[in-house]
Amino acid sequence: MSTLFDLTGKVAIITGSSRGIGRAIAERMAEHGAKVVVSSRKADACAEVAAGIIARGGEALVQPCNIGRREELQALVDATLAKWGRIDILVCNASINPFYGPSSEITDEVFDRVYNYNVRSTFWLCNMALPHMAAVGGGSVLVISSVGGLQGNDKLGAYAISKAAEMQLVRNLAVEWGDRNIRANAIAPGLIRTDFAKAIWDNPESHARATKTSPLGRIGEPDDIAGAAIFLCSAAGNFTTGQTLVCDGGRTIGGRVAG
Repeated sequence: MSTLFDLTGKVAIITGSSRGIGRAIAERMAEHGAKVVVSSRKADACAEVAAGIIARGGEALVQPCNIGRREELQALVDATLAKWGRIDILVCNASINPFYGPSSEITDEVFDRVYNYNVRSTFWLCNMALPHMAAVGGGSVLVISSVGGLQGNDKLGAYAISKAAEMQLVRNLAVEWGDRNIRANAIAPGLIRTDFAKAIWDNPESHARATKTSPLGRIGEPDDIAGAAIFLCSAAGNFTTGQTLVCDGGRTIGGRVAG
């Protein structure tokens, strides 16, 4: 049974992996035997994560990348191939949310930036990496989306639209690449204790509301998402493709009434 979650010999690229969910995924995949590429915009932050992985006996490569720049995405793929000669797992985790407010107030420039970073960059990176994945017999693509892509939102409209688009992207990838043994899935996290969502969980009022209405009575931790990622990218998830796994403590299925 232990071999179901074994990633020994697999090479995994994880974007946005210097902190939060991406870091947890990188660290846990390394613990399960994967060689991981730690990537985000800041090289020093990536180096810190990689050093920790190596100190614990894992293998890690640092390759900084701004996902909004096509040439840097290509460099990410090229560096991985130069180091390890293959790509087995691609985790598209990095994203942005520069606007908080009603959609009627967002500028075209900011809307385009959200869509380009959250959707087009993932589209680019998959097109760059998947042919190499197919060349070694297949693999797994995982996109970290959000429950925002499943619900309407009066403050995060553009972000939510981009997250819904990511879910459709994995469905398309699953259909287009399935005959080459490549699976594509998404995870839709709820509120997770990361810097990205700190403005929500660090606010006593919104934190209390989130925990009171959640069936599990708490917000999520990065490792909660990392565990789901291990499942979807390992042999344990070999017959799962084109799906979005919601990891939100049960809030979208109906929670308690906040008192």
